[in-house]
Amino acid sequence: MYQQPVVSIENLNYYFGKGTLRKQILFDINLELQPGEVVLMTGPSGSGKTTLLTLIGGLRSPQEGSLTIFGEELVGATKNQMVKVRRHIGYIFQGHNLLKCLTARQNVQMSMELHPQFSQQEAVAKSAAILAAVGLSDHINYYPDSLSGGQKQRVAIARALVSNPQLVLADEPTAALDSKSGREVVELMQRLAKEQGCTILLVTHDNRILDIADRIVNLEDGRLETNNLLVSGNR
Repeated sequence: MYQQPVVSIENLNYYFGKGTLRKQILFDINLELQPGEVVLMTGPSGSGKTTLLTLIGGLRSPQEGSLTIFGEELVGATKNQMVKVRRHIGYIFQGHNLLKCLTARQNVQMSMELHPQFSQQEAVAKSAAILAAVGLSDHINYYPDSLSGGQKQRVAIARALVSNPQLVLADEPTAALDSKSGREVVELMQRLAKEQGCTILLVTHDNRILDIADRIVNLEDGRLETNNLLVSGNR
């Protein structure tokens, strides 16, 4: 397992737009995520949570400060360096982003294509195994339109975890789920991540799941409130 911080952010600023339209979105962000940690990020809509998540995930290029993932500096990184980092990150999006034309197994298997070391046979087997681990062994060949909201989100979790990522980034994974499904989904993420030894950063508005966190950080108006770190005693 990676022993340095998985994520290390120092004095990170981020802007949208250019010239007179340039607007600062993130202000002087400092954050470290340690191996195996479950960290929740809270804060009101529009505070910059998703922007920060996409920067950490290498989906946007950071502009100022320092953003190091797995020891790789992303400020000034080339496209190839960003792709290399992204291969070790699992993403769980709010809308689960499943392709309707693919079955549950095929959706999961797609993320294996970033990892050419796996043969087609291995990719099929690993996809089926992770779907069984999330409780969907009977739904492997179902299309998304035949799955409930909670089942779709389980497929999304399986897709994020199938390649054993070192870091999982989740953006409001319980937003479209009822209380019971939401709880099941985050406990599943927590358990599988613990088994795989990976770090989770989960953006949420859902106060019902705060107890799964090792730490909670709050982002408000683009500023991370480091004095608002909480350690849960419930794990």
